[in-house]
Amino acid sequence: MFEIFNEDERGQVGIGTLIVFIAMVLVAAIAAGVLVNTAGFLQATAEDAGQESVNKVTNRIEVVNTHGTIGNNGEIDNMTMTVRLAAGSGAVDMNETSIKYLSSENVVTLSNATDGTADGEAFSLSKITDDDGSFGVLNSPSDRYNVKIDAEEIEGSADSAAGLDTGEQVELEITSRTGGTTQVILTMPQQLAGKSAGEPVEL
Repeated sequence: MFEIFNEDERGQVGIGTLIVFIAMVLVAAIAAGVLVNTAGFLQATAEDAGQESVNKVTNRIEVVNTHGTIGNNGEIDNMTMTVRLAAGSGAVDMNETSIKYLSSENVVTLSNATDGTADGEAFSLSKITDDDGSFGVLNSPSDRYNVKIDAEEIEGSADSAAGLDTGEQVELEITSRTGGTTQVILTMPQQLAGKSAGEPVEL
């Protein structure tokens, strides 16, 4: 219970107090709007970052098998990899995929050859199976492509050509447009002696 000591006393709200109250309400509304917009922006950014992280993990290719071909100098002149989509991967465009080639003496980043011929700067692509005619884009679990790398062109100098000899090792890092990466380490076999030019050997 409230006790009134003076009945003549009355509370009054002037125009100044009303203006201050309205200003406080407006400031609170603006602050709330800023917080909502910031929260929405952060949520959208987090979703984009999360999707990019998922793509880096899932959107990549898998190397099924590899073999090399003997050149006239008795070394491995080129390497061929059979590739497919990795489990759970989305479509991978091989035209936007790069391969980092690293050996004991050379490092180069290869892109898909526009003329279909592998050289010192590009890998070549050939079709094994492609159900829907979208050659160049792996978009089905049944798609299979051959990727050929010309080691002779990469390892050779201006004066002479040389491939990869027995025991030499090459690291390949295959990166899709979305950042999904597959690493492959190939070691040249010991049984190169006595092989004839053009003969394939398993790597």
